[in-house]
Amino acid sequence: MSRPHASCSPPPWRLPAPSPALLRYLAAVLTVPAWLVLGKEAPASSTAPPLEYIDTSFENASPLWYEPAPDGSIRVHLLYDHERASPNRAAGHIHFRLHAPPGTRLTLEFKNLDNVWNGRPGSVAPELQAVVVSEDGLHWQPQLTESLPGNRVRLGVTMPGPQLYVARVEPYRLSDFDRLLTRCRTHPLVHVTRIGDSLQGRPLELLRVGRPEAPGRVFLRARAHPWEAGGNWVIEGLLDRLLEDSPEARRFLARYVVYTLPLANPDGVARGLTRFNLAGRDLNRDWDRPADPKLAPENAALEAWLEGMRAIGQAPHLALDLHNDGGGRLHLSRPPILTLDRHLARMATFETLLRQHTWFTEGSTGGSYRNAGTLGDGWLERFGIDAAVLELHCHWIAGVAEHPTAPHWRAFGAGLAQVFYDYFERVTP
Repeated sequence: MSRPHASCSPPPWRLPAPSPALLRYLAAVLTVPAWLVLGKEAPASSTAPPLEYIDTSFENASPLWYEPAPDGSIRVHLLYDHERASPNRAAGHIHFRLHAPPGTRLTLEFKNLDNVWNGRPGSVAPELQAVVVSEDGLHWQPQLTESLPGNRVRLGVTMPGPQLYVARVEPYRLSDFDRLLTRCRTHPLVHVTRIGDSLQGRPLELLRVGRPEAPGRVFLRARAHPWEAGGNWVIEGLLDRLLEDSPEARRFLARYVVYTLPLANPDGVARGLTRFNLAGRDLNRDWDRPADPKLAPENAALEAWLEGMRAIGQAPHLALDLHNDGGGRLHLSRPPILTLDRHLARMATFETLLRQHTWFTEGSTGGSYRNAGTLGDGWLERFGIDAAVLELHCHWIAGVAEHPTAPHWRAFGAGLAQVFYDYFERVTP
């Protein structure tokens, strides 16, 4: 029998060539990159970024989540905290720890910066012109950022070691305050009073520095908004100046006594929030009415202390609420009171002395400016106290032409000791 001729058709048992879709499926199942199975070059974006981890497990760290971007950068999504019964929201606190091999160059892109303030959209991105970085969480150096379209901000860093802390401003944590209290408690001129508790039961500790019978009385508050750590460094600088063993310090405290609440929102500081307390209340609002003890026990405790001081004729003559922002001005509110002109004249004296004895240059709000409900506005209108909100510039100090760190703010606080002395020399309480 003759042998049949070979056919040009493939044998019926031979499989057809696999399609690209099938290859991609096999790559997924076998965990082999699709570009390798398909015989193509690896795309540039397929390389995972060298970041190992962003750590937020420590005190005052900022809530966030992150993801690699196609260009190799890391997108850092800050989480908003929200105001109760309000459209207001805030994300601007930055404090975390990077883990990556030494020498690694990382590019971070910050997102979720579209805040809502007083019911109006207002991104924090234009203010985020610099951050501070630290290898050990103790010694910090400024680092410039880059603005991107769409209210985004980019930061490039090179890892000096296996970890690097990044923060918006030099952090001041509950542990830092505890160290301050340890230093101050035993001093004969310091008295610490627990005036109440936060929502989570953290103590609200108010310090008196000096003698209550001094002719002038000053009150300072810091950290109503948790991210704004500059005020704490200012208070530390002031207290260190007043408590040093020198004729000048004794002269200061013969003229005035200082009362201060350095941590007005300890829960927010501990948990790394940006603006509100844990019940969604802004502690620099609602001072035009009695404080709510359930939703804002922090303010209720402070108001009860103030009422007690008024009852014995020892209410503060001058009150400053210390904050951080991207403008750095002295905020003078103008409620409809009969003594407004006298108040503004006294604040003009205070501003002149700030310029003379500190690096302050930004000036004050003018015209018909009013920010109702702030401590500066409410204490002036309701209690007749010369009060103001002092915003400390968070990324640039024009007076020294440098980005701010704790030593700058401590120096500002030390200068306040002389400011208050001269103020009570020129202004009769």
